[in-house]
Amino acid sequence: MRLSEALQINQQPLTPGAPARKIHLVSGLTPLHLETMVKAYARRRFPGDSVEVVCGLFGDFEGNLRRIAAEEAGGALVVVEWSDLDARLGMRASAGWGEAATADILQQAPQTLRRWIAALSEAARAMPVALLGPTLPLPPITHFPPAQANPLELQLRCAWAGFLNQAAALRGVRLASDSALDLRSPHAARYDARMDLHAGFPYSVAHAAAVAELGFQCLFPEAPKKGLITDLDETLWKGIVGDAGVENVSWSLEGHAQPHALYQQLLASLAEAGTLIGIASKNDPATVREALARSDMLLKPSHIFPVEVSWGAKSEAVARILKAWNIGADAVVFVDDSPMELAEVNEKFPAMECVRFPSADPAGVVELLARLRRAFGKSEVREEDRLRLGSLRAAAEIGEAEAGGAASPDFLSRLNAQVTIEYSSSPEDGRAFELLNKTNQFNLNGVRYSENDWRGYFRQPGAFLAAVSYQDRFGPLGKIAVLGGRSQGPAVHVDFWVMSCRAFSRQIEFQLLRRLFDRFGAAEFHFAFQSTPRNGPLADFFRTFFPDFTGEPLTLTRERFDAACPELFHRVSETTHDGH
Repeated sequence: MRLSEALQINQQPLTPGAPARKIHLVSGLTPLHLETMVKAYARRRFPGDSVEVVCGLFGDFEGNLRRIAAEEAGGALVVVEWSDLDARLGMRASAGWGEAATADILQQAPQTLRRWIAALSEAARAMPVALLGPTLPLPPITHFPPAQANPLELQLRCAWAGFLNQAAALRGVRLASDSALDLRSPHAARYDARMDLHAGFPYSVAHAAAVAELGFQCLFPEAPKKGLITDLDETLWKGIVGDAGVENVSWSLEGHAQPHALYQQLLASLAEAGTLIGIASKNDPATVREALARSDMLLKPSHIFPVEVSWGAKSEAVARILKAWNIGADAVVFVDDSPMELAEVNEKFPAMECVRFPSADPAGVVELLARLRRAFGKSEVREEDRLRLGSLRAAAEIGEAEAGGAASPDFLSRLNAQVTIEYSSSPEDGRAFELLNKTNQFNLNGVRYSENDWRGYFRQPGAFLAAVSYQDRFGPLGKIAVLGGRSQGPAVHVDFWVMSCRAFSRQIEFQLLRRLFDRFGAAEFHFAFQSTPRNGPLADFFRTFFPDFTGEPLTLTRERFDAACPELFHRVSETTHDGH
């Protein structure tokens, strides 16, 4: 981003009453262009918000870091340079270089880093934190020639690596990637000596933009895509399986087809991290089954569901996969080597990201791998991610067993279902937060929470969280439902309630409400329902109790619930975790 573009973005008018978003920029530098760039990236990402970037005092990195723990904000971008560790490691100090300075710096650094870890831990309890740096080189402080590594730099980098390992273990702290910054900002173009010596801001404009962009992406990561649909011929493997034969399609280095092996390897890695992988191919189904069963396939059949192979239009196959996954096209990437097939699918699903596999361009394939990793990357792989594919297969089996309608009581009684409800008054459940922000269909009102909003919710009197895990004879689904509310005397106010579509038709929603009525001894529940374009399944659930329900906040009494609740067959266990 150019400075002029950033200034233009920041000068755009806001609508009256725009929600406020505060971001702390923690550094020992004069913020100047960095502050401008951070604000511009924030306003571009959150165009309806009034963004405030709060900066600390020049030269007081540690103090700035400590002070933010007592404040509320949407997040903190912590940008550190070597001069924050010791002023003699910057160009603005003149306290002497040489052996005495080197020895003193190395003696003081471990103590300073320990204090930083303590301050960072406190800050991360108050808000999400992204940590970036150091990004600039050390000054020529030792007698070693610049081409030769020196003990000062080696020991400082060793101490810094230890600090980063400790920081990475802190909940709520994310580390920006040095490698990602290297791709955005060449080392030789980062430092601006004139600005450093005259104004205390050592970055070139281009480097400030790169630091702001990377730090912002780290602090506010985009939601990862959920599924990838891939073609087979000249994509998953080299060759046309119907012409060359099952044994002659290739994905090996020896067969000059290593790009296809790399692609398979990445897809297998994505699948293991919970990404859904489906196949849409114009081919003979029996031939494809034989090819996918080859023992040297890097992408195993267990990684894939569903496999849609026919001679019909690719868009029709893609539609069937989306239905099986029960997710929107905007959460999916489609990869094919044919521009025509990509255009046909994109015309039917304009929200879907359609990407060409450049089979004749090894460099293009490497770039594709990086692009897919960006699209599907996640900071944490949860148990529910690993269970997702198995639960979809189980749902398909249940659908086949109970084709044509809701599951019968007889079928449900034979599921051997176990429901586990965990109660908490703490925001520490990361899976619950993730589920709330990505679930659309069984969703009380579609309200999304920032990390700061999520933490703030539990500061309210009587606030609680109920998180539901489930398993049956088809296997575990993991944590699949979250309800948050406030207990106030004889009533409970439910502010959010979501449930994964993987858990539909198992009557889990009835069981959860029954247990909540019992737990709180409440006479009635008030639900903050609001219609959205996609939350029809939850509206249908409320019609169990109110046949004429049209979509508005409602009150459900214990008597009305008991009168309409069906027979339930789950085994239920309940636990409580305070978390404070």
